[in-house]
Amino acid sequence: MAKKLRQIAIYGKGGIGKSTTTQNLTAGLLELGKKVLVVGCDPKADSTRLLLGGLHQKTVLDTIRDNKTEIQLDDLQKTGFKGVRCVESGGPEPGVGCAGRGIITSISMLENLGAYTEDLDYVFYDVLGDVVCGGFAMPIREGKAQEIYIVASGEMMALYAANNICKGIARYAERGDVRLGGIICNSRNVDRELDLLRAFTKELNTQLIYFVPRNNIVQQAEIRKKTVIEYAPDSTQAQVYRDLAQAIDENTNFTIPTPITQERLEEILIENGMMEPEGNYSI
Repeated sequence: MAKKLRQIAIYGKGGIGKSTTTQNLTAGLLELGKKVLVVGCDPKADSTRLLLGGLHQKTVLDTIRDNKTEIQLDDLQKTGFKGVRCVESGGPEPGVGCAGRGIITSISMLENLGAYTEDLDYVFYDVLGDVVCGGFAMPIREGKAQEIYIVASGEMMALYAANNICKGIARYAERGDVRLGGIICNSRNVDRELDLLRAFTKELNTQLIYFVPRNNIVQQAEIRKKTVIEYAPDSTQAQVYRDLAQAIDENTNFTIPTPITQERLEEILIENGMMEPEGNYSI
């Protein structure tokens, strides 16, 4: 019986550390012997740089624009850390066209060129910021990704973005198989952050699948253009990403989220000490 290919989209507020988290957990899956394809869905084309050791990868859209001959899979896909396959969708010229179209074009071309081989265990789509409209929703709208994970923190705007993403997931889940696998907390050392994320995920009808503590070694590894697992394999943070990878690999808890109102989100923030109740500010 053929194994099931797990296609996962990672969303989250811009600047939350989504691409860094995705690449580090991918390294953990690679250590488990998994075969992984990472498709960068951000016009900045920085979703695979740590897995490729900083190698600048020509994007799918740039390859299409520059190529006068027939495009081959090797023109789009590079091999990185422990055999991971990496693709960057790219985007249009600044101020011209919709970046979301790059995702649609890239995934269609990868399918036509046979990138989704039978030996693959995972495909990760690292999607731009918290945009769940147009082309950026393509991985979930077209049923390419059945599993969604959201990277968040204990900051209000990160939770606001996560809640908005859940609204999109819930809408597409009504007519497809897409489900939310959980929230990954990429900690910002906010007061009572763990309690807040637990309360937030409970309201959303999902789980806090892992809490990634803040550690400067992540930035040190990034400067050296490596994942933490490659840069400092014996560090505590490397083990954190291995444990995150294990948690995702073993996850069976997939739900249709129940987004909350802005008022309820603020109530949760107040209940967990993140905001002062109205009229209760000290001077």
